[in-house]
Amino acid sequence: MDALDLYSKVEHLLGIEESTTYLHTLYSEVLYNYEIKTLLDLGCGKGDLMQTFIKYDVDCEGIDLSKLMVKKAQAKGLKTEHKSICEVSKQYDAVVCVFDVVNFIPPNELQDFLSCVHSSLNENGIFVFDINTLHGFSNVADGTMTAEEEGLFLSVDAVFEDNELDTRFTLFQKNENDSYTKEQEVIKQYFHSLQIFKKLKNFKVVKSAYLDMYDTKDKALIVLKKV
Repeated sequence: MDALDLYSKVEHLLGIEESTTYLHTLYSEVLYNYEIKTLLDLGCGKGDLMQTFIKYDVDCEGIDLSKLMVKKAQAKGLKTEHKSICEVSKQYDAVVCVFDVVNFIPPNELQDFLSCVHSSLNENGIFVFDINTLHGFSNVADGTMTAEEEGLFLSVDAVFEDNELDTRFTLFQKNENDSYTKEQEVIKQYFHSLQIFKKLKNFKVVKSAYLDMYDTKDKALIVLKKV
């Protein structure tokens, strides 16, 4: 199983519902100040944020690299596809990346990623995303946790070192004969300094603010405007 598909399978066990709802509310407040008619949710997951903006009559589309996530979103009737941002040919008023999606981009691929985001925006379009701070990685994300429900047991072990977070997901699923099937994948995330985005020539930073999600200033919200 692909690492992102395994994440999709266990997301409900991670206890992030409250944080996700908070971020969705925050993104809604930010985008309320712009005349957004079309939006692309990059890393859309199961489409909860898209459903929020559809209520505001915004034409929403989503993309995700997890086939399981895309299927969950499509089951809700949402316009989602399994593709990367560099495969997108349309342009939108806004592109959003919620809950660490940008942290999944390796440093040596970040500039190409941002160039593809730039190409997918209309003139004066905005890119809204959040990233983990160094404090968030080293003092919040680093560590272990376990969770379980009937027939499922999940272990998460995360180690932050050299500006990289390696998170190992181990899932045990009970079978009908009382044996267990083990699935294990590692997901990598990378620390990106705010200074990287402030130095971009084809984007202008119009907002950057620290967020207190699980600790003090463990995340940052950034709004870039296409120039």
